[in-house]
Amino acid sequence: MKALYYERFGGPVEVAHLADPETPDGGAVIRVEASGLCRSDWHAWVGHDDSVRLPQVPGHEFAGVVEAVGTGVTRWRPGDRVTAPFVNGCGACEWCRAGAAQVCPNQTQPGFTHWGSHAELVAVRAADTNLVRLPDGLDADAAAALGCRFATAYRALTARARIQPGEWLAVFGAGGVGLSAVMIASALGARVVAVDRSPAALELAARLGAEHTLLAGADAPERVHDLTGGGAHATIDAVGSADTATAGIRSLRRHGRHVQVGLLATAVPELPLDRVIAWELDVLGSHGMAAADYPAMLDHVAAGRLRPQDLVGRTVGFTEAARLLETADTAPPTGIAVLHPAG
Repeated sequence: MKALYYERFGGPVEVAHLADPETPDGGAVIRVEASGLCRSDWHAWVGHDDSVRLPQVPGHEFAGVVEAVGTGVTRWRPGDRVTAPFVNGCGACEWCRAGAAQVCPNQTQPGFTHWGSHAELVAVRAADTNLVRLPDGLDADAAAALGCRFATAYRALTARARIQPGEWLAVFGAGGVGLSAVMIASALGARVVAVDRSPAALELAARLGAEHTLLAGADAPERVHDLTGGGAHATIDAVGSADTATAGIRSLRRHGRHVQVGLLATAVPELPLDRVIAWELDVLGSHGMAAADYPAMLDHVAAGRLRPQDLVGRTVGFTEAARLLETADTAPPTGIAVLHPAG
């Protein structure tokens, strides 16, 4: 198969011809139609995640067609259109049996623990637990975001922040996760403030439903408090840095909820825990979404209330995808860029 490939952290990302993945017992091999370029791939490439094994094929959010299934698979057959969460649960532990595969202690992740989806083919473990059937009418480019950024934002808002109609949400970072959060929160009736360093990203956030947009800066929490009449009910750090995590917490009103989604590139930062204690704030982690939780989100997509297709900025081939991966930290694209392996 053709794929992106690197052999060392921070080393060159090449376009290579590699052996096709074997079909795992209980798993499946998917022929990739579209694979989203996500900042998490950059974190893996530079070595910020201890789970990454070398050499590696990046990519963890994709849509495609089942090519082959392994022994023991009962729910899927070749030709089915599918996606999968970026966290693949083992399917057997207590967490997976309870529908919480996103925290499975034996989880695998394409592009991290094994070769990923920036390729013509990708393997998925425990297919009956992890594959998600795509609704008719949803194209592969839009569906590619459902495995990571869109689903991550959906669960962060609905299951962790528990955002309610009329509440204020401040979103720090208008990349793929942040823009997804803006769209989803707006559709759920929340009022959104989007914060980012890119005017173009903020312009897109406004089109997706943000009531206010702010250029990132040290005074962002103060401005959020002014705009929301005392602070946001909930905040999301969709970047992953000491500055954005701290700003998110300081932007909350009393009894507010901060959800940390963005991966932190360095050691865990110092946070304003004095504010957390004095204002009785909740600080919550959120790590993707299990396949078992996709139906509610897909109902919104099928009904047209959520439109992941509006987040797709452009489609690229392998050579451009390699360049974008290496520059993701300094020149993130506006909207979601999608790799077409067959393009």
